[in-house]
Amino acid sequence: MTKRRDIIKAIRDAAKAKDLDIEVNEGGNHTIIELDGLKIPVPRHNEVREMTTLGIYKQAAQKLGEDWWK
Repeated sequence: MTKRRDIIKAIRDAAKAKDLDIEVNEGGNHTIIELDGLKIPVPRHNEVREMTTLGIYKQAAQKLGEDWWK
């Protein structure tokens, strides 16, 4: 299990390193990360399952590059 705040921080730090625009908004059941025009929903659970975390990271890879989280 990965903490939600760690997922958001990892994406935010990687976007800053690549000089991409990032905006984090709270939706109804999800936090929406808008990464340079790409919207990525992150569940609002304190801890997110590993498979869901991997899916979120793969969506972000469209803008951050392949395997950016490794």
